[in-house]
Amino acid sequence: MRKFECTACGYIYDEELGDPDNGVAPGTKWEDVPEDWVCPLCGVGKEDFEEVN
Repeated sequence: MRKFECTACGYIYDEELGDPDNGVAPGTKWEDVPEDWVCPLCGVGKEDFEEVN
């Protein structure tokens, strides 16, 4: 599973963990996260995230 980092605040979205507090179930792949989902820490959109290797 992949991880994506918010370029604005450093929050890590981990596909394995999801974001259940904001409606994204564990195991949700990045491409399946709703387009209107925003970073739970700073509120920026998916376009401001980059994959972490």
